[in-house]
Amino acid sequence: MNVSRIAVAGGIAASAVLLLAGPASAHVSVQPQGEAAKGGYATINFKVPNERDDASTVKLEVNFPTDHPLSSVSPQAVPGWKIDVTKSTLAKPLEVHGQKVTEAVSKVTWTADAAAAIKPGYFQQFPLSVGQLPEDADQLVFKALQTYSSKEVVRWIEEAPAGGEEPDNPAPVLTLTDAAADAHGSAGATDTDDDGDDAAAGDKGADASEQTTTASASSDSASDGTARVLGVVGIVIGIAGVAFGVLARRRTA
Repeated sequence: MNVSRIAVAGGIAASAVLLLAGPASAHVSVQPQGEAAKGGYATINFKVPNERDDASTVKLEVNFPTDHPLSSVSPQAVPGWKIDVTKSTLAKPLEVHGQKVTEAVSKVTWTADAAAAIKPGYFQQFPLSVGQLPEDADQLVFKALQTYSSKEVVRWIEEAPAGGEEPDNPAPVLTLTDAAADAHGSAGATDTDDDGDDAAAGDKGADASEQTTTASASSDSASDGTARVLGVVGIVIGIAGVAFGVLARRRTA
């Protein structure tokens, strides 16, 4: 009886932990496809889960960081969602590829058609191509607003303190990785290695082809020898049969 009570109590405790942990992990987030390297360009996805049982997500607003403005932002079409890109004049112009940039994207808004809204229990991803990523930052913070069909607005705008716990409504954070020291040099080395591998593979392929040809020739030769032996055996059996028939006739006579 005591064991049963302990098991039931353990199950209830585990369920409570899951219920408490669920909402904390289900929030608007941003992740790169591959890596988001400093000083480069990347494709990023804003993942938006629907956290309500009685309403659908109908709108997402993502505000871009003003301390590290991005000169290039291109959204990917999302079926059933209207996309509005808002640009603002920069207080300090940027220099990108030798050209002065005086404005940058400050906000992107996605608004759903009735049929495309994110239903309870589902999520949607919103892809963007962005750049040029800053070279002097380890992360970018995007503050987002999620609007439900019930008119409720959830503000994902809280920044976690360094080394502190995650807030209740954390802002999406894009982690930036260090750029490769010599990407072109590495690529060249890789190409050289690939060529060497290709050559070795070609030699191996040639050897394998020769071995296959030799084995095929040996097999054909063996087949020919077997056919000849069988032919001789057949002739011998035929002669023996004729001789047996002749002897049988003589005995009968």
